Amino acid sequence: MYFDSNIKLLRKRLKLTQDEVAAQLRMKRSTLSGYENRVAQPGLDVLLHFSDYYRIAIDTLLKVDLSKLSETQLRQLEHGEDVFLRGGNLRVLASTVDAHNQENIELVPLKAQAGYTSGFADPEYIGALQVFQLPFLSGEKKYRTFQLRGDSMLPIPEQAWVTGEYVLDWKTLKTGEACVVLTLDDGIVFKLIENRMEEEGKMVLYSLNPLYEPYEIHVSEIREIWRFVHFISHEIPEPVIPENQLVRTVAGLKQEMERLKRISLSQNHRPEEPPVA
Repeated sequence: MYFDSNIKLLRKRLKLTQDEVAAQLRMKRSTLSGYENRVAQPGLDVLLHFSDYYRIAIDTLLKVDLSKLSETQLRQLEHGEDVFLRGGNLRVLASTVDAHNQENIELVPLKAQAGYTSGFADPEYIGALQVFQLPFLSGEKKYRTFQLRGDSMLPIPEQAWVTGEYVLDWKTLKTGEACVVLTLDDGIVFKLIENRMEEEGKMVLYSLNPLYEPYEIHVSEIREIWRFVHFISHEIPEPVIPENQLVRTVAGLKQEMERLKRISLSQNHRPEEPPVA
């Protein structure tokens, strides 16, 4: 059983002392110390108190070595996403770590995206994906990189690699953010989102390319959301002319048209030369 090491780990993650946790649980500090050091064994009522306090199921506290979980998986547990506590209908993230227990960034190329729709929660499927690290990204967050399909997000080129940060709480998403969204019907899509979860229980997805119409999707159809971080591409995006530069360009064209018009008028009104005898 892992109860002793788990409650110690959870306490330290919250940066709490034994005195503070013991006071919250209405027990002596020495009693808590006994549980953390495996000197004393907790009864069922004590297990229930710890489960309620940390919002983690008794089965998880007893049977799962939390020190082996990734940072993202631990944050999922602390957020209440405990499969033992709340059943199987959960967004449980399958993830991989390196030899130092640091989160990998898994690559999901175009050829793997059909399988990702059904295998996104399968540790074996995720474990078979290629992985890499980017040292400038936070070690406290989970990232994954997806290859972009189609031209709906131009000027980001087709087949660019888009890296996203895993979003656990979808309610924190702000309208206008770019996200990689895994849906039941459309698979992996990269869009700007309009968050209507609170009012209507849905998202509206927009493309950067104006040729594509926005569309709505109910949150029940969404499986994962990854907030856009950056993209990598071997192509240079088409330049977008800034508004002030565009105004100057149009003004310059107008001046040139006026100049050409004046030249044309002066030539048309030039007096004819007398014929040569």
